[in-house]
Amino acid sequence: MFSKKIFLLLLISISIIIPAFSQIEKPTTWSTKILQENPSVGDEVEIEFTAKIAKDWKIYSNDMSPEIGPIVTEFIFEKNPSFQLIGNIRQAKKPYKVFEEIWDNDVLIYKESAKFYQKVKILKENPTVKGKISFQSCTDVDGRCINANDSFSEKISTVATVETAKETIVPVPSEISDTTANIKKETAKADNQTVVPTTENSKPVEESQSLWQFLLIAFGAGLASIFMPCIYPIMPMTVSFFTKQENGRSKAIFYGISIMAIFAFFGLIVKIFGQGFPNFLSTHWAPNFFFFILFIIFGISLLGAFEIVLPHSLVNKVDKASDKGGVLGIFFMAFTLVLVSFSCTAPFVSTLLGYSVQGEIWRPVYGMLAYGLPFALVFSTLAIFPEFLKNLPKSGGWMGELKVVFGLSEFALALKFLSNIDLAYHFNYLHRNIFLVIWIVISILITLYILGLMRMPKDNKVQKYSWDRILFASLFFLFTLYLIPGVTGKPLSLLSGILPPMPAEMASETLANPNMKHLAKGLYGFKNYEEAQAYANEVNKPILIDFTGHACANCRKMEDNVWTKPGVFKLLKEDFVIASLYVDDKEELPKEKQYTSTYDDELKTTVGDKNMDFEITKYNNNAQPYYVIVNPNGEKILEPIGYSSVEDFTSFLEKGKAGYK
Repeated sequence: MFSKKIFLLLLISISIIIPAFSQIEKPTTWSTKILQENPSVGDEVEIEFTAKIAKDWKIYSNDMSPEIGPIVTEFIFEKNPSFQLIGNIRQAKKPYKVFEEIWDNDVLIYKESAKFYQKVKILKENPTVKGKISFQSCTDVDGRCINANDSFSEKISTVATVETAKETIVPVPSEISDTTANIKKETAKADNQTVVPTTENSKPVEESQSLWQFLLIAFGAGLASIFMPCIYPIMPMTVSFFTKQENGRSKAIFYGISIMAIFAFFGLIVKIFGQGFPNFLSTHWAPNFFFFILFIIFGISLLGAFEIVLPHSLVNKVDKASDKGGVLGIFFMAFTLVLVSFSCTAPFVSTLLGYSVQGEIWRPVYGMLAYGLPFALVFSTLAIFPEFLKNLPKSGGWMGELKVVFGLSEFALALKFLSNIDLAYHFNYLHRNIFLVIWIVISILITLYILGLMRMPKDNKVQKYSWDRILFASLFFLFTLYLIPGVTGKPLSLLSGILPPMPAEMASETLANPNMKHLAKGLYGFKNYEEAQAYANEVNKPILIDFTGHACANCRKMEDNVWTKPGVFKLLKEDFVIASLYVDDKEELPKEKQYTSTYDDELKTTVGDKNMDFEITKYNNNAQPYYVIVNPNGEKILEPIGYSSVEDFTSFLEKGKAGYK
């Protein structure tokens, strides 16, 4: 119970800290002024547009092709017969030219401030120049971008002249559309736009103000990840592995350093392969099946069937001075820990890497080092633990029994990875009840083994029952009793991140739409966003987009511990159309619906690929759970949220409901 409270507190804290850190509402502000005083009709004046850009933020120059990727700064003037635009917007100073890896191209950017000028010829008295500035503000601290359209209105006060009566109406350029889609098209057509020279030596100002904040968030995310379900199997593996090691303390320190180094290396790997790489590790059948087999083999080894020993020739080349397994074996354990951790910490890692600088190599490395530090501290301590156990009186027999308990536990925990495959690929073989029955059998076997009613060939007979033996046997017996009601359909909230989800309950009423699906906790809605939009238009309700995953532990916790609360359940059922979009669904899209993403230029072939791409491109987020409330036209009603408490989620739904009316 204590660990659960710590986990919830840490997780909620992270969910509060990260959005607070990233939500900068208006990083770029604009001001305008007329540079010439007391102009007359027929004069040409210049309007100055000044952008004040917040620290760590940037905007993209208007003097670059929109085809590169980012939204360029664009000035859109309303059509008016009282003035005429002369030439194009010009820049006061040249922008920085930098290479941005996300666009795989050079871009022109401004930091801190930027000034632009537009020359205008006055055709009538006291004209008012109105329009919009379309631009994109991005930050190199967390990789976020904010698109905006700021309006401007500048009245030019003229003085009367003799020439005023002799007005000449000059044709006005056609109005430019102010829609975001057309901005890029119109900009691309501007053949005569003045090109601002740039030099290869122009460098952006290096900003590091928020590095420590970023590292603190990364450390907090790593600390919260320690309590995720997929981490538990590695704990007994670590303890049992280091029971066979000499000089345990020094090797435990090397183990911790290896963990941090491998996490940092994965920061670079994810940087190369994209933010979807952790999701691949957590949901694709290949890594999950590898983890399943690895844990089964390790469990059999712990039961005494064989010893896991690396090839002597390989060990000797790498670590001639070490014992069997040596440095290479310890590094392999660290590598296994990092790989396995991605099976349920992908949301943490993906979000963390999403907050790292888009074009900078080292910040993801720093972030992953900070993220791996709590893992190193905890698992180094576990690695040292057997060193203390060896010094306990009569520890030999007890250590052997501990390894058997760990071995049986590995069999149970290995099922999680098999379940990930079953859910993501819709095989439906490993049902929740089958999963629970296996766990119940294993828990009973462990209880009997600790009590001495079941022995392994090398074990001694239990002569007396010490207090610690009775305590641990009682804990496993109580755990067995806790599991049994789950077979009858009772929710087991403590295991909601590990067990397969409960089967969808059949609704007693006839579903209102043939495309509706049974969702979690007796709710029903859609697993296709377009179908949800069509139905929301029919019933005039807002849409709750639930970005989720079959292998998402926190999604199950939200469904089991938050969605089931009466107030939340009522709001979800009566006031929203739910669209549960699974980002790890491996169902193939029809050939005609497969497409190449504008985000990563990769072909999207599965339902999960499509949903993940939608979350990234539309909402600049790739972690789950993630909840967005939109109207039937897809317009966002309020800021999305992720994993949250009952109170926060209830408030989120109520605000979304009120904002729709």
